[in-house]
Order: sequence, then structure tokens, then C-alpha cells
Amino acid sequence: MVTGVERRTRYLLLATALVAFAVAAIAGFVTFSDSPQAPVAQSTPVSGLPTVAVGELPSQAHDTLALIDKGGPYPYQKDGSIFGNNEGLLPKRERGYYREFTVPTPGSRDRGARRLVIGKSGDVYYTADHYESFRQVLR
Repeated sequence: MVTGVERRTRYLLLATALVAFAVAAIAGFVTFSDSPQAPVAQSTPVSGLPTVAVGELPSQAHDTLALIDKGGPYPYQKDGSIFGNNEGLLPKRERGYYREFTVPTPGSRDRGARRLVIGKSGDVYYTADHYESFRQVLR
């Protein structure tokens, strides 16, 4: 049998844990999804790169953008991983700013060369040649 003191102690511990979790969530230490997500751009920041309208992208890129917009799930294990911008072709940002996602290539037996790279601010870049060149996607 649980005494009144034990019951109050349990409630106090539970309340303390819930407050600690809420503080951690607000501070950004806790996320609520195990799928990497990129923000959806409402407007496209200026990068100085060549641009492409979203409607001009291959249909597979539209499918990948739809998955990104809803937070996954993604078909490839590396989708959502940090893109380091080692080539230096995208605007310089802090490490972790960019995430990469596969745009499937019909007939390819692997991930192919096409990718979407998404910035934390919602900026979207497309490469059809595995990071040799980029076009900023206008949404």
C-alpha cells in the first residue's frame, strides 16, 4: 500500500521531471523527431548562384521536397545528413547549416548524382552533378 507521503513524493518527482523536460525542449536540447528536418522556405534568400524554379526540377526532386517538407521518412540512410560545403560553392555558413537529400536518378543502381541541399533558413539548392555545380531553387 502506498502512503500519502510516498504518493506526494512520486508526484513531486514526476512534476520535477516534466518541468526539466520542458526546459530542455525550450532550450533546444530535446527534439521531437528522429528524422532530420529542414525548414520550409517561405521566400528564397539571395545567394548569387544561378537559379531554377521549383517547377523546372525533375519530378523526383518534387517528391524529395515533399518528403523534406513533411519531415520524412527518407528512403536513403544518408538523407538529412550534414552537408559540409567542402567545395565552397554554396554561401559560407557554420558547420551543420546545410543538410543533403537524395534526388533519385531513374536507372541508377545507387543514389545517383542528384541532390537537394537545404539550409537552416529554408534555402534550397539543387545539384545534378554530385556537387560540381549548384542552382538555387526558387520556391
